Amino acid sequence: MATIRASFCSASFSSASSRKIKATLHSQDFESSHLSVPRLLVNELNQRNGLLNLTATSSEIEVKPKFDNRKRSNLGDSVSDSNLVQELYAIMEIVADRIEMHNNIKAQRDNWNGLLLNSVNGMTATAAIMAGLASVSGSGPSILSLKISSSLLYMAVTGIVLVMNKIQPSQLAEEQRNASRLFKKLHEEIKTTLALKNPVTSYAVKVTMEKVLALDKAYPLPLLGTMIEKFPQIVEPAVWWPEEEPKCHDQNMSDKFERNGWNENLEEELKEVLGVMKGRDSAEYARLSNMVLKVNKVLAFCGPLLTGSAAIGSGLIGLPGFGSWGAVLGVVLGAFGTVVNSLEHGGQVGMVFEMYRSSAGFFKLMEETIESTLKEREVGDRENGELFEVKVALQLGRSLSELRDLASASSLSSRIQQAKEEFASKLF
Repeated sequence: MATIRASFCSASFSSASSRKIKATLHSQDFESSHLSVPRLLVNELNQRNGLLNLTATSSEIEVKPKFDNRKRSNLGDSVSDSNLVQELYAIMEIVADRIEMHNNIKAQRDNWNGLLLNSVNGMTATAAIMAGLASVSGSGPSILSLKISSSLLYMAVTGIVLVMNKIQPSQLAEEQRNASRLFKKLHEEIKTTLALKNPVTSYAVKVTMEKVLALDKAYPLPLLGTMIEKFPQIVEPAVWWPEEEPKCHDQNMSDKFERNGWNENLEEELKEVLGVMKGRDSAEYARLSNMVLKVNKVLAFCGPLLTGSAAIGSGLIGLPGFGSWGAVLGVVLGAFGTVVNSLEHGGQVGMVFEMYRSSAGFFKLMEETIESTLKEREVGDRENGELFEVKVALQLGRSLSELRDLASASSLSSRIQQAKEEFASKLF
């Protein structure tokens, strides 16, 4: 029995050894006969794909990522590399510096408005008191000194008020406030682009630089030469974005119209919202801008006129033939001048005008964005339709259902009057 078991084990061992040897020989033959095939495939893949580095060995193919500072972009004429990313970082640093600059100048010009207004009101009150004292002092050297002092103070007030009306410190502060907010928005857009690690193209860098330059032009820092006209003949909305370059559109729409979140219903909805914005919101803020500008012009004209007349009235105190009219002009007109200057600069009428002008610019930007998006015939090149609808709704302070209700209400002929009475925006 032991002999039989020993012989069986010996036979099993020899059979296993024989199979192992044959398998080894077969593996060697396979490697020797198929070694050239993967190398040909490797060469072909290396030629066709610039992102992979394939290395053939006797037993396996190593696949390694091929890192290059140049990354392919969907745009045919633009290539993203590390230099473009560095340029975008440099622009982001400049934008951050712009934010700090506009914040500092905003605080400075806000202080101008408060300090100058307090100084003007104090000087006007002092001049009025001196004119009143001069009218009851009789004759002599005292009345002459009071008259001269009152007239000089009134003339100084008139000069300061003329300068304040020309530059409108409250409007200057509002301009810098808007510039700081818009630069912060641009800074966050650049941060988002870099955080998502999307391919940075030369076109994206160019557009970002144009946005910075457009903001610099819309809200200049210096006062002399480039200051925005405070009393324009024609009120136009503020424009802080670059002009869009004309695009060549394909006239033939894609067969698959509902793509990238877009469909006919969404396009019709945006067209209706666009009509409401043009008919109500933009027109309303243009009307308010013109109204506030007219009020500001009247106040800017009356303030120096009243203080200048008060200076003349102070000089006429005590002269024969004028009686008490000199004192009346010096005191009463000075008081009216204080009221008018306080209304104009204390009420920050210039700031209100700039606020309405910027609001009109906000709606103009939205209108141009919607129009340019809808003009893009290839829906695949547009921003995702659902995301675009959400952005429009939030910018108008509405939910998606409210935005769709607004569009449907304006499209129904039976509710046209109601649609005209409703504004697109619920924010302001």
